[in-house]
Amino acid sequence: MNKWTSAKNDYEQIPIPEELADRVQAGIRQGKAAHRRSVGARRAWRSVGTVAACFALLLGGLNLSPTFAAAAADVPVLGGVFQVLTVRSYETTQGQTNYQVSVPEIEADSDLADKVNAEIQERVDQHLAETKELFAEYKEAFLATGGTEEEWEQRQMDVIVDYEIKSQTSTTVSFVVDLFQGSFNAYNQQYFYNLDLENDRDITLKDLLGEDWVNICNTAIQAQIDASVDEDGFTYFFSADQGGFTTVDENTSFYIRDDGVPVVVFPRYSIAAGAAGAVEFPIEK
Repeated sequence: MNKWTSAKNDYEQIPIPEELADRVQAGIRQGKAAHRRSVGARRAWRSVGTVAACFALLLGGLNLSPTFAAAAADVPVLGGVFQVLTVRSYETTQGQTNYQVSVPEIEADSDLADKVNAEIQERVDQHLAETKELFAEYKEAFLATGGTEEEWEQRQMDVIVDYEIKSQTSTTVSFVVDLFQGSFNAYNQQYFYNLDLENDRDITLKDLLGEDWVNICNTAIQAQIDASVDEDGFTYFFSADQGGFTTVDENTSFYIRDDGVPVVVFPRYSIAAGAAGAVEFPIEK
């Protein structure tokens, strides 16, 4: 293991501040109000430890968990050939775990919509199952290293599922699904969807930027990385030989802004120090 790989690993071991969950929650929901409409004022996230209410959305006879009560629907209608629906939405505390869940589904006569809906459902279910297993493992390790049951009872886990529509037209949508877990440590996974529902296909960076899309992206990203260096020569970004940015490819994540500009996104730690968080690069031709 070279020193740069070791340094990146060290970043991952940095203790997570207790207030991180609140900050992540705020970040996840930022901008959501501009796209999602409801009959009442948007709910404010309640602070960790105070969430007690449990409510779920039942849309079109969907069979949801019977442990959640029916509530009013939050349905952003996009028009055109599809809609994006919130098919599960609840806030509840079960034991020592606080859940804040909002799951989207695309309503369209489209094989792509069916595929994306199934994928999102699978990822959400896996996330919820893994967080339960993780908390049980934490408890075992905590008690094995001298912790007491009384001390353990003070521990809490925050589990968040949310989504944000980045842009939309009558036939296309770009959105991100966020999966967050916070307890002894924290992680946030993001899944990006850029869909052309009229033509039943994914939208690619090549579609948006043309045949030379790789070079266009690489040039724009490197320029923004170079511009991040301060007067003392400091930057959060790793150099290429330190495991930093080299090139985009077909698997590079991105979303589409309202003005049509694609924004390339790299996960936290992937090309920069953890303090930089997930990093985003607008690609303007």
